[in-house]
Amino acid sequence: MYRGFFKYFFDVLTAISALVILIPVLIPITILLLIANNGKPFFFQIRPGKNGQLFKIIKFKTMNDKRGTDGQLLSDAVRLTPVGAFVRKTSIDEIPQLLNVINGDMSLIGPRPLLPEYLPLYSKEQMRRHEVKPGITGWAQVNGRNAIGWDQKFKLDVWYVDNLNFLLDLKIIFLTIKKVIVKEGISSDTSATMEKFTGK
Repeated sequence: MYRGFFKYFFDVLTAISALVILIPVLIPITILLLIANNGKPFFFQIRPGKNGQLFKIIKFKTMNDKRGTDGQLLSDAVRLTPVGAFVRKTSIDEIPQLLNVINGDMSLIGPRPLLPEYLPLYSKEQMRRHEVKPGITGWAQVNGRNAIGWDQKFKLDVWYVDNLNFLLDLKIIFLTIKKVIVKEGISSDTSATMEKFTGK
């Protein structure tokens, strides 16, 4: 009942309420990112959702578009702006995804939507993470986020798929709030964000 019906209404009502409450935060952050990113406060990218169906995700843009002499984008660490670093550490960059939740492409809780290029690299078991809608936060995020490896992250995602229930979602919400406060797991050991997945 919860997975197929109540979860959607819980997601939408919570997302709408959160957007209204967070307006005083969203407006100044948008203005600061407009300045830091040359008029581009938001970041749009195609991501796979439930059953691998593609949709356009929206986030606050935390990195600029600076390129090297070869025309390629510079590393994440170089392009991460000061205001972007703050937005990322506080997880404010995820807030615009509430619009994806309202639109029905995402859930508040679920496996994070990754890059479409990863789809053919997943094992059959790892692909099970797409049996539910992707989430703004999830079981893997409250158990390490970018500080754990891909294999462990996917195992946690699949565990969530198999154990999804209302009480677990509430637990993840409270643990997410705790993670945001203590700023844990923002980066991996070797990257400002997370290394790309190249297959097992």
